[in-house]
Amino acid sequence: MLKVSCIQLKSDNSILNNLKKTEKLILKAVSQKTQLVITPEVSSLFSLNKDELIKKTTTMLDDIYVKRMRYLAAKHNIWILLGSVIVKNSKKRLVNRSILIDKLGRIRVFYDKIHLYDAVLSKKEKYFESKTFVAGKKIKSFNTPWGKIGLSICYDLRFPNLYRKLSQAGSIFLSIPSAFTETTGKKHWHALLKARAIENFCYVFASAQGGKHYNGRKTYGHSMIVSPDGKILKKLKRTEGVISVNINPELPKELRKRIPSLKQD
Repeated sequence: MLKVSCIQLKSDNSILNNLKKTEKLILKAVSQKTQLVITPEVSSLFSLNKDELIKKTTTMLDDIYVKRMRYLAAKHNIWILLGSVIVKNSKKRLVNRSILIDKLGRIRVFYDKIHLYDAVLSKKEKYFESKTFVAGKKIKSFNTPWGKIGLSICYDLRFPNLYRKLSQAGSIFLSIPSAFTETTGKKHWHALLKARAIENFCYVFASAQGGKHYNGRKTYGHSMIVSPDGKILKKLKRTEGVISVNINPELPKELRKRIPSLKQD
C-alpha cells in the first residue's frame, strides 16, 4: 500500500509566504503518515508577470523553495513531488517545472511543461503562457518504490496522447498538478481527470491551486485523488488544505489484465 497526499494552495507572488504555507501542509501530511506528497502547479510563485518572474527566480538547484523541500523530504523520510515551480533553465529562460524529490532529498527527475496555456476565455480573461515560458520537449516518468509515475502539468490534461504514452511506458500513477481557471474548472476539471484515470487505468493525483489570488485571478481548486476505475477517492473544495489516501498500487495492473486496452491501442 501507498499513502499519498495532495496539497492545495492559494499561492501568491511571495516565495517565502508560499514556502511557509507549503511546509505547514507537508507537516500535516507527515502527521497522517504519508509517503508521497504532491503540491500544485506554481506552488512557489504565482504570477504571469514576466519581468517579476525574471527578477524573483533562479535556477532549480539554487531555488530556496526547492532547497527547503529537499530538506523536508530527507528529514521526514518522504517523497515530494513539487507539482511545479518557476525556475530558469540552463539557458536562463523561464520554465514551468515539475520536480520529483526522493526520501533522501535527491532530485530524481524533472519535467518542463510541454503544453503552454494560450487561451482567450473572454475579453477580460486571457492567458498567453508562451510569451513567458519556454515549452518542454520531453515526456518524463520515474519508477518510484511503489510504481512508475508519469509527470504532467495543468493544461497537459487536455492532451490525452501524452497520458497514453506515459501509461503504455508503464506509468500506473499520473501526476496532474494544476492552477485550473475557475471558468474552465467548473465545466471540465472533474470530467477530464476521471477520463485520464479510466482510459489509462492509472491513479490520478491532482493537486490544485484554489481561490481568489492577490492579482484577482480565480483558480478552481478541487484537488483530488482518483482511482484507476474513475472513482474520486477524496477531494477538497477551494480552501487550502491536504487530502491523504491509502491506495493499492496493484489495482492498475489488475484492471489492465481484465481490459487490455493499452495493448490494443
